[in-house]
Amino acid sequence: MADRTETEKRDLAKELAAAVRGEVSFAAADRALMTMDASNYRRVPRAVVAPRDAEDVAAALRVCREHGVPVVPRGGGTSIAGQATGVGVVLDFTRHMRRIVSLDPAARTAVVQPGVILDDLRAAAGAHGLTFGPDPSTHSRCTLGGMIGNNSCGSHSVAWGTTADSVRELELLTYGGERVRAGRGTDPTGAPTGLPPRLRDGVKALVDGELALLRTGYPDLPRRISGYALDALLPEKGTDLARALTGSEGTLGVLTEAAVRLVETPAARVLTVLAYPDESAAAEAAHTLLPHGPMTVEGMAADLVGDAAGLPKGGAWLFVEMGGASPGEAAARAQALCRAAAADGSTDHTVVTDPAGQRALWRIREDASGTATRLSDGSEAWPGWEDCAVPPAQLGPYLRDFRALLTQHGLRGTPYGHFGDGCIHIRIDFDLLTPPGIRRFRDFSYDLGELVVSYGGSLSGEHGDGQARAELLPKMYGPELVRVFEQFKSLWDPAAGLNPGMLVRPARLDENLRFEVLPSRPVPVEFGYPHDNGDFSAAVRRCVGVAKCRNTTTGPGSTDVMCPSFRATGEEQHSTRGRARLLHEMLAGEVITDGWQSPEVHDALDLCLSCKGCRSDCPVGVDMATYKAEFLHHHYEGRVRPAAHYSMGRLPQWLHAAAPLAPALNVLARTPLAAVAKRLGGIAAERPIPRLATETFARWWWRRRRGTAGGAGELSGGGTVTGTGELSGGRTTAGAGSPSDARTVILWPDTFTNHLSPEVGRAAVRVLEAAGLRPLLPPTAPLRQPGGALPQPALPRLHRPPLCCGLTYVSTGQLDRARTVMRRTVEVLSPLLQDGHPLVVLEPSCAAALRTDLPELLSDDPRAARLASSVRTFAQALEELAPDWQPPRINRPVAGQTHCHQHAVLGDAAERRLRARAGLTGQLSGGCCGLAGNFGFERGHYDVSVACAEDQLLPAVRESAPGTEILADGFSCRTQLDQLGDRPGRHLAEVLAEALGGDGGVEGV
Repeated sequence: MADRTETEKRDLAKELAAAVRGEVSFAAADRALMTMDASNYRRVPRAVVAPRDAEDVAAALRVCREHGVPVVPRGGGTSIAGQATGVGVVLDFTRHMRRIVSLDPAARTAVVQPGVILDDLRAAAGAHGLTFGPDPSTHSRCTLGGMIGNNSCGSHSVAWGTTADSVRELELLTYGGERVRAGRGTDPTGAPTGLPPRLRDGVKALVDGELALLRTGYPDLPRRISGYALDALLPEKGTDLARALTGSEGTLGVLTEAAVRLVETPAARVLTVLAYPDESAAAEAAHTLLPHGPMTVEGMAADLVGDAAGLPKGGAWLFVEMGGASPGEAAARAQALCRAAAADGSTDHTVVTDPAGQRALWRIREDASGTATRLSDGSEAWPGWEDCAVPPAQLGPYLRDFRALLTQHGLRGTPYGHFGDGCIHIRIDFDLLTPPGIRRFRDFSYDLGELVVSYGGSLSGEHGDGQARAELLPKMYGPELVRVFEQFKSLWDPAAGLNPGMLVRPARLDENLRFEVLPSRPVPVEFGYPHDNGDFSAAVRRCVGVAKCRNTTTGPGSTDVMCPSFRATGEEQHSTRGRARLLHEMLAGEVITDGWQSPEVHDALDLCLSCKGCRSDCPVGVDMATYKAEFLHHHYEGRVRPAAHYSMGRLPQWLHAAAPLAPALNVLARTPLAAVAKRLGGIAAERPIPRLATETFARWWWRRRRGTAGGAGELSGGGTVTGTGELSGGRTTAGAGSPSDARTVILWPDTFTNHLSPEVGRAAVRVLEAAGLRPLLPPTAPLRQPGGALPQPALPRLHRPPLCCGLTYVSTGQLDRARTVMRRTVEVLSPLLQDGHPLVVLEPSCAAALRTDLPELLSDDPRAARLASSVRTFAQALEELAPDWQPPRINRPVAGQTHCHQHAVLGDAAERRLRARAGLTGQLSGGCCGLAGNFGFERGHYDVSVACAEDQLLPAVRESAPGTEILADGFSCRTQLDQLGDRPGRHLAEVLAEALGGDGGVEGV
């Protein structure tokens, strides 16, 4: 039997490869990437095909039909009901079939291929003052084909309806190979237009025979998405076959092209946020706002948004967007709405006219599909009842009954969504890991299905039925209409080859759950994973598939980082979601069978820049940089590592050893010997070797202090500041005439500042002292042994191994070495931090490592958490300890990039405020510079590194006006600019020190 299966697999692979011009893959990695969408379900496909055009689709269908293999059309994979998963051949339309075929502004129509990303269509239409009306929160990565398959809606559906309202004509191929051009109207026989003879006769006979049922069997509400929309084929509704096929979830035909309607966008928009005492009050009020002609009526409650800034005081909010021909008109309509809302229960409101402010508030709503997967106590919540809908006027009482049903079943969730359309999104804390939890999931689903139907609602109000709700369709439509659905499916797909198990004759809603293949016990790991109770499987489960990491567009004012490698390559395996999927399958062991030794996972993680962008930008906080470090640790455990791990992964050791030889090494780096060194060290040949400092920052500090503080001195054991300016253990004793102890800061001499850019350290000292602070360097060894033993004889200061945050060891997965280095750092610094002195770190990547990696690797040491909490950036230290200091006014625009680690871990609010006070105007770009520490230096990464830089950083610098200050606080960012750009970047400390005048602190006191 196994031999026969292998033979069939080889034959299928051979014939598909011969018939299809696009990519055909049976590889484990490609199949693993397609096992899941954004639902609770998982299926393993046989193969993945990326067709180039409709002829490729026809060829793939023919081969699959001959082999009896089912086919699953797939767009962005953000479906929440499971309909983008399948066991046959997945047709991936996102690779090639993503062309806007035509756009007619006069007719307000566009013709698109199924893989077109919604935001790409909106951008093209926007040039003509038009847009595509439906806009789900995944608009930056969902495809038109997927939207048509699910009949997607979005926030603006109260104004522009569902996708079905925007579809004009569809071109499809059936599993049997028949071509269909579905539109509106009938042919001379009275059948829907565009059908081949077999389908024409069968569809007409079915509709004619069930007219009464089709006229009476459908509830009347704006968000009725469940089931087949066969009532669109009624003569009084225009016999609209395109509308009837919209929402059929790829079960009837494979879409190859669509003509869609565009709508005019208002010249001005104003966002009004209305506050209500609680969720019920907001739900009761939502439908009363519809007569005012809003474009959106979106609802959220405090248990989801928490302490989000910009919201008026209340317990729940409605986000209501008003449009107008001018800003004045839009604002006037918004004010009128506020007055009406106040008379109907609104307690407060905010009117936001600024586009940046509107984007910030809309992001709260758009990220909800991810943020809702973690409840306030950190517990997991899942889709499954993500989008049921009721008549808008019934939303208030329905929500109360819904909350009561949750309580009855001992479940929790956070409703939000399209209140104006009566459609509610919610993630619920189902236990989908144990048999009792899965039984509860099933029982609750049945009870909720009955509740929805009792209110005249729809089981699905946006995402379709798929597997999640199709089993319950008889509750909503009754067995007779469901039987008609089955007959319709049989007409179109008699071999049941298109997306079987979905919508019609579905699998049970508690089968094929994605979690059942994961290990039942936590796997041994190195990091602490504090937000996932130490469970690596739970950390990987964080990815629910909403795919924000697949966003390839950069909107105005965007500062997002995630996911630079996907933006550079366009490959799913190089997205955060793709890597999480591969790790999931590695833990499952079914498709990816080599565990930690998996080459598929290694290859996907190889292009992860460890930028940490996903840690903040992913709505559920997937932390791929940490997962990569964990994987590399296990992957190379007991094995020889790549050369770059020994050269750049252990960079602090090499730089410390090389410091005395810096002048000679700088000369050699510009000779042919450099090529040999780079080859041996696994360094990209295209990369120049950075110059080493001929005087390290620490040596400069020691020389400066010795000349001004009365001699070199040695570290004392009584808690004093030594003559060298190092800070000893115990309490700090301020010298005569020195600043108070409260203004002392410990300045961290990170590897990059110390050995590669000491000018940054010197500038920081100058600025900190000008602000009245007292920067001091920590010692390089603990003065007392653990337990209070007397100190061991110290090496001469400049020969001691340097303190280190462990960053380079972590990024290359050398976690044992990282832990050793970090423990030494904790031993040295812990006594110095007891008085609350901040640890000021100039290099953002090192600050992030101390803030997150160190406590998560040393989770057994409470001192690690205390050290992490003491970390401050340069600007944070100035803001906290010298709030009254006025920086010099520079009055120049800025360009450059916020360091990705700072964005993800530390935040840049203090930096932005400091820049504003100094008259440095403008905003830094998002994204990642692409060098990313060792990544851009490693052989094989150069092209991706350059592509990442070209995404946002280099264009922002090139487009900046002459005289613009180019800011880059990270050494990697400055190096990338030096090597790829024509304008160097500087650390903010350097810019401020220069503006202070004098010698800028290079040699001064």
